[in-house]
Amino acid sequence: MLGRPGLYALLGIAAAVSLAHADAVSDFFSHKTLTLIAGFPPGGGYDTYVRVLARHYGRFIPGNPSVVPSNMPGAGSMNAANQIYNNEPKDGSVLGEFASSVIMEPLLGDKAARFDPTKFSWIGSMSQDVAYCAVWQTAGAAASFDEIMRQGGKQTIFGGGAPAAITYQHPMILKNVLGANIRVIPGYAGTRDIDLAMHRGEVNGECGFYASSIKSQFADDVKSGRLKLVIQMGPHKSNEFGDIPSVFDYAKTDEQREVLELYFNQLVLGRPLAGPPNIPPDRLAALQTAFMATMKDKDFLAEANKVGLDINPATADEVEKLLQHFASFPPAIFAKAREAIGR
Repeated sequence: MLGRPGLYALLGIAAAVSLAHADAVSDFFSHKTLTLIAGFPPGGGYDTYVRVLARHYGRFIPGNPSVVPSNMPGAGSMNAANQIYNNEPKDGSVLGEFASSVIMEPLLGDKAARFDPTKFSWIGSMSQDVAYCAVWQTAGAAASFDEIMRQGGKQTIFGGGAPAAITYQHPMILKNVLGANIRVIPGYAGTRDIDLAMHRGEVNGECGFYASSIKSQFADDVKSGRLKLVIQMGPHKSNEFGDIPSVFDYAKTDEQREVLELYFNQLVLGRPLAGPPNIPPDRLAALQTAFMATMKDKDFLAEANKVGLDINPATADEVEKLLQHFASFPPAIFAKAREAIGR
């Protein structure tokens, strides 16, 4: 057995090793600029989250690096996910935020998704969101989802983004799983473009409104009734904007419910942040710890509240466990899920 002097010596060695790791992380980041990539154009919800995070994150990372936000739009944030996974340095100096729907693309057999979602270096998620579909209220526009569900009536046209974006996928699921009387016009660059299309009368509505975006950008339209929220998606029903039906209220079979769960339970990953695979473990742990510290910081929370961002974080472990759960779904459900978005 070790005597007291031997025990003290071992404790001293352990402390020295721990301090050396901390110093190595600090030395690395003190000479680096940390880049945060938003997978969507400037001005939208993802961009706002990344920019607010960038103003506070560096204070909690050893070495206090400068943190610079940037944008890499395209393919519903698929471009950013592919770039981060395959081409950015695996040293912790580049992280990115992309849509939760994009994370699921490899599981749905999308060959354009050149990544394994379980191998990203996950940092966490800034918010566990609820998403809504909404209709701009002009003459003859549907004022409820029950009206949209009626067959034989006027078709409601939704604007959508790229095939991997929730602005495209969510209305397609409503159409192909629940039988809603919907037509989707894809190809818009982002939510701002679809919003402009609604105002011009090109489309009637849009899906993919997160609660945080509604409060920060569309509060007046929703409060006035010009923009009518008709259905909500997410693992938990919210009454924040009134009694709006859940997509799960319309599921008629177990199979429909499982397909809906595959798509809409992923909203727990509302604003996921990740780096390339194989970031050195000590740096990754430091980035994860700093992220959760930022999520609790009073100055960060005050700015987030000021611009209408919901902060309801998920840890890296929670993200990874949810992805493993999705990967365990039977092949038949993934086949139905692919059909739901027209693949």
